[in-house]
Amino acid sequence: MKRKLYLTLFAIIALIGLFISLAPKGGNSAGTYQHNEGVAFGTLYHIKYLYDKDLQAEIEAELARVDASLSMFNPQSTISKINRNETDKADEMLSEVLKFSYKIYEATDGAFDPTVAPLVNAWGFGFKNGQLPDSAQVDSLRTLVGLSHIHLDGNIITKDNPLSTLDFSAIAKGYGVDRVAQLLRNHDIKDFMVEIGGEIVTEGVNEKGEIWHIGINKPDDDSTSTNNELQEVIELSGKAVATSGNYRNYYIQDGKKIAHTINPKTGYPAQQDILSSTVIAPTCAEADAYATAFMVLGTNGAKQVLKNKPQLETYFITNDQ
Repeated sequence: MKRKLYLTLFAIIALIGLFISLAPKGGNSAGTYQHNEGVAFGTLYHIKYLYDKDLQAEIEAELARVDASLSMFNPQSTISKINRNETDKADEMLSEVLKFSYKIYEATDGAFDPTVAPLVNAWGFGFKNGQLPDSAQVDSLRTLVGLSHIHLDGNIITKDNPLSTLDFSAIAKGYGVDRVAQLLRNHDIKDFMVEIGGEIVTEGVNEKGEIWHIGINKPDDDSTSTNNELQEVIELSGKAVATSGNYRNYYIQDGKKIAHTINPKTGYPAQQDILSSTVIAPTCAEADAYATAFMVLGTNGAKQVLKNKPQLETYFITNDQ
């Protein structure tokens, strides 16, 4: 299969897999670089920042608040209770993310859709695994999909169909990165890197006094996530970056690759030309959501969106069939 690199009008450099290149200690006398790492949202986080004390307890408390609001895997989270119709009240975080999701849903003509979870599960990703759906099942599930059928009035959520559910998996990690970054800014920290599962925000410089260096993995099909061969290293500061790709989260069925990105409009796995979509944006939530949407839209659809989004920088790796 021949690969082709396609740069949009705003392209800079790809972040595929997002392997973090951490500089050695030393080189900055204004305090000490703290190193925090752990588990959040089912993945790993790595955080570095120049400060005179360790803030890991505060960081983990903030991540726990995000989890308590947005996690599909936490049965006591606000979103889980809303999905089970046990409450119609959104907390502050969920309201904020839902309002932001409406904007991206509209900007991408529904390619970014937090109600797509029933279809994701049916295709063997998410909570359920089993027999693949037939066309009748897909058509039935599509009646549950569409963010325009979820309404927010103040902090009250109403659904046109009570069986519809919300799933912010395509934006929650990025939002969590933004929340931690803001926590660090509230401490007047100027130099930091926050990374959760490959979604990143950086500001200032690293321990060498240089702009943060981000390593890029080669985008080879690797469902085991063991391939960490670097393709490129870039510099990033004062922005956020996120990547969505189908080269790791997929399976083979009857000789055909079934990837995890589902087109909300068709109900089927997206069969576009983009192998991997990287977005650099002012916020990580924005980068996270648009990276997913562009996997659904393909290069032609993404170019149309980007005409009205000059704040976004993108880089796509595509396949020639």
